[in-house]
Amino acid sequence: MIEIKHLRKVFDDDTIPLKDINVTINDGDVISIIGPSGTGKSTLLRCINMLTEPTSGNIIVDGQDITESGCNLNEIRKKMGMVFQSFNLFGHLTIIENIMNPQITLLGRSRQEAYDKAMYLLQQVGLASKVFAYPDELSGGQQQRIAIARTLAMDPDIILFDEPTSALDPSMIGEVQSVIKMLAKTGRTMMIVTHEMDFARKISNRILFMYDGYIYEDGTPKQIFEHPKKEMTKKFIQRLTSLTYKIDSTDFDIEAMNEELLAYGEKLLIEAERLSKLTLSLEEICINNIASNSEVPDILVKVEYSEKLDILSMLICYKGEKFDVYTSGSHLFQSLLAEPTTEVRQDDIEGDPMGYEHLISIRFKWIEEE
Repeated sequence: MIEIKHLRKVFDDDTIPLKDINVTINDGDVISIIGPSGTGKSTLLRCINMLTEPTSGNIIVDGQDITESGCNLNEIRKKMGMVFQSFNLFGHLTIIENIMNPQITLLGRSRQEAYDKAMYLLQQVGLASKVFAYPDELSGGQQQRIAIARTLAMDPDIILFDEPTSALDPSMIGEVQSVIKMLAKTGRTMMIVTHEMDFARKISNRILFMYDGYIYEDGTPKQIFEHPKKEMTKKFIQRLTSLTYKIDSTDFDIEAMNEELLAYGEKLLIEAERLSKLTLSLEEICINNIASNSEVPDILVKVEYSEKLDILSMLICYKGEKFDVYTSGSHLFQSLLAEPTTEVRQDDIEGDPMGYEHLISIRFKWIEEE
């Protein structure tokens, strides 16, 4: 169990990311920490494992106050693993060496023990074939899965994830999230700073919403995402909510989806013209092409709006025959591609745990007419 009492952090430039943090993390909790940028989410994690020293307050891990002078931080850190957004792998070491070396130097394991543990974990994260590769030979998603395996090799009771998917391309996010979902079922205590709201909702038993240096609201995913009690939480959830659809039949109810998208656009004040482009594109790609060319379609669609960037985006992952927007002959796409406010990207996906093979990403910007 971790108890945090009146935790405060003031940096040298007088910024105060943490003003008064009070929370108890129970054994086995899987907690997602959400909130606007600059509200102290990452600083909180770094204070918990003392990578950043708090200005005042107490952090009590299994009955021991780790903020007290004389505390053996190395012993405490053996109980905690941290996964950063930047992977932090050693580029001059092979993948197996990246996972073995900390076990040997910090835990005193033999090379054979460290090797056996590393190979087992590489199989768990689906990367046993990359054992002798170097980090720069892997994709970002693969590097992050290696970083998670390296953390697990230390057998931590607590794992802290600092925005583990923020540095990844959209096609790689799912593979890392799948590994974290697997870990959430192991009974470990986990704290995850994330901007992926759907992910936070599905994986967590608790959500901490941070705002202005405080834990502003603490509750279950259902409470926070469906019935938030406080005004700033309500505003934040309304701004960041995304919609996800699974199209697995040619009889998919496109009308119901369009109605939901319309309500979504009205709630977030998205212009009708831009929303119309998205719904037309979705129907053209998913229903008229991908689904119609497959006996059993398997398409995952995620629609999200970033108020900060003012970008409406659609991510489509699918299996089967590739649909090429540039050579499809669709008049709709030819007109969309000609617009400077629309960005279209398509890729093949390798090693996706869900089995998706192709990706189409479309971003709809908005430029007001002068």
